[in-house]
Amino acid sequence: MNRFLPLVLVTFALLLSSCSERSEYGEAGDYEKLGAPCIASASADVTAPNVSSVSPTDNSTYNSSATTVAVTFSENIETGSVTTNTSDTTCSGSFQLSSDNFTTCIKMSAAPVASDNDTIFTITPASSLSAATTFKVKITTSVTDISCNTLGSDNSSIVGFSTSPSGSGTISGSVQMDNGSPFSGVSLSDALWGSTVATTTSDSNGDFSQASLALGRHSVTYSKSGYLSLIMNELLETNGQTINLETVSLHQDNCTSGTMSGKITDAVTGGNMSGVGMWSANGINKKYDIDGGFTEFDDTDSNGAWTLTKDAGWYTIMASKSGYYTDYHNACACGNQPDQNNSLRTTLNEGEMSILLKWRKTNPVTAKDLDAHLYIPIIDIDASRNSDCDGDADAGDKCHLNYRTNPSGFDYHIYGTGDNVTLDKDHNSSDSNPVAPPGDETMTITKVRSGTYSYSVHNYTDKDNNSGGCCPNYKTNFSKSKATVRVFYEKEGGVVRKRYSVPNDNGTLWRVFTFNSGDSGSGFTEVRTMIYENNRANVY
Repeated sequence: MNRFLPLVLVTFALLLSSCSERSEYGEAGDYEKLGAPCIASASADVTAPNVSSVSPTDNSTYNSSATTVAVTFSENIETGSVTTNTSDTTCSGSFQLSSDNFTTCIKMSAAPVASDNDTIFTITPASSLSAATTFKVKITTSVTDISCNTLGSDNSSIVGFSTSPSGSGTISGSVQMDNGSPFSGVSLSDALWGSTVATTTSDSNGDFSQASLALGRHSVTYSKSGYLSLIMNELLETNGQTINLETVSLHQDNCTSGTMSGKITDAVTGGNMSGVGMWSANGINKKYDIDGGFTEFDDTDSNGAWTLTKDAGWYTIMASKSGYYTDYHNACACGNQPDQNNSLRTTLNEGEMSILLKWRKTNPVTAKDLDAHLYIPIIDIDASRNSDCDGDADAGDKCHLNYRTNPSGFDYHIYGTGDNVTLDKDHNSSDSNPVAPPGDETMTITKVRSGTYSYSVHNYTDKDNNSGGCCPNYKTNFSKSKATVRVFYEKEGGVVRKRYSVPNDNGTLWRVFTFNSGDSGSGFTEVRTMIYENNRANVY
């Protein structure tokens, strides 16, 4: 018996030594994946995990009320440390969702589901989330990685995501051939969250409209035999809302791949912006797609220039730089397409508003010089100060800001020192020799006051041809210009963004929007009318 004892002891020792590498679950890595406690050792990772992203993203509107919520971590997470409340509405567990700032939490249908090598965890509410409600996500320090490192601090949403309200709205738009002519018979297919909800066809003017659409993120597909299809994304947010899509052009399907190029400039100074991060995504207005789909391709060079070679079609180009609002513009590849420019606005302080007018280069050229006009409410303004505003001293019953308000410069002290309304950037170099498009103009209100503001755009180049008698194409030039107006308004609680597109109507003066801080919602009301006007002074 004694002579077999050493052999038994050696065998037992070997079995013990293998316990740290294997178990009834298999290899050690498999053991951890099945939810075993983390394993700390001297050679283990000592870097604390962090939250890489949360979906839906902060400050976004989610399309579905019966959603899932996902969090992505920077490294593999010990699955047993990611828990949630499944029995009641108490805020227990390390992954929480709340609509009342975590006084209570949404009950979940099951424990979080891990994926992507235990870096992504998804929770599903036990019942549909309430419509028109803001929800916040919290990830607590109970979360650990597989080496027992805990999350450095609680990670909570700053603003949270919102669910779409109940109700319906209307989406309308226009489509043109690549020469700007109206395009009839184009098929429009509207999808909501991946499912087709409506179809229609453009009329003889290239126009279309679809009512009674459920609120949420919509994807509109334009298609016509012999032409490249195009997809545009939009968001219906409020009951009764009408969204007027940007007029788009369809290109023939014999277009070849090519290089898109352009410049990014400062919207206030006009200077070229280097080091701007550039991304692209297939389709127009891709920013309204919850999946994004953007791919980074370059930074702008020292001249603010960017280039991108792509297959024929339409793309969304995103530009981002610290200290500026991230902005998007649509660009096309059909052979080489230069001058697809955009401008970025520096971020504003609370209570400030900036209005950006932009128009693209078209072939043939349809808009050489467009002018921004802003009617400003007057509060206790004296005659001398009013003369700086509208060119006369009539004791101030109006203030009409435009490129001729003060020929000596563009710094308009309307209300007092440091409290200004300014035309920061004017596209035109001279009345007789306008700068070729693309173009942009920028206005800024440093302190939004009570009263009604009104913003319009005048087609200065075609102002004397308002009847269309001698030159009938002039009356349609504005509608073919692809002009857009974008607004950034820093309101308490976050930035309000608005975007307006020129109507597909004849005229030389586009009434864009009015704004009154006392009105409901964000205070903006789209006007969207086109009329004829040949005198700058008569715009307001």
